Amino acid sequence: MPGREEMPSTLKRSPKKAQDTWVKTHDSAVEQYGEGERAHRTAFDSLKHSFEKVGDHWEPKDRKGPSDKQAAKSGAAARRGGKTAEGVDANASKSHLQDVARSLDIRGRSTMTKSELVEAIKKANRKKTAAART
Repeated sequence: MPGREEMPSTLKRSPKKAQDTWVKTHDSAVEQYGEGERAHRTAFDSLKHSFEKVGDHWEPKDRKGPSDKQAAKSGAAARRGGKTAEGVDANASKSHLQDVARSLDIRGRSTMTKSELVEAIKKANRKKTAAART
């Protein structure tokens, strides 16, 4: 099934470039691996190199590259799965994460560690995405 028809709602609320990146990678992955979870995972892995999830949509990152330890893996190690930062750019600076947390109105962000910021942003993103779907 073409990627445009299967596009997640968070991408429908995102810039065209993010949508095009996801669709192009998804459709290519479907040709190579077949329809299913692997094609979706491959498309999101590609998206996370240039975009980060902020609230209920994806925004361009300041710099390209993997967003977390799982995204940095390749080959069989990546296919085994593992914990991800759910689109949060965990490799970004603490200052950047604080800016994202500020835009999401996360309380207590100034005293949080970098890993606490990532977790708080993930939680806020999940909440905003759920609210946007209803």
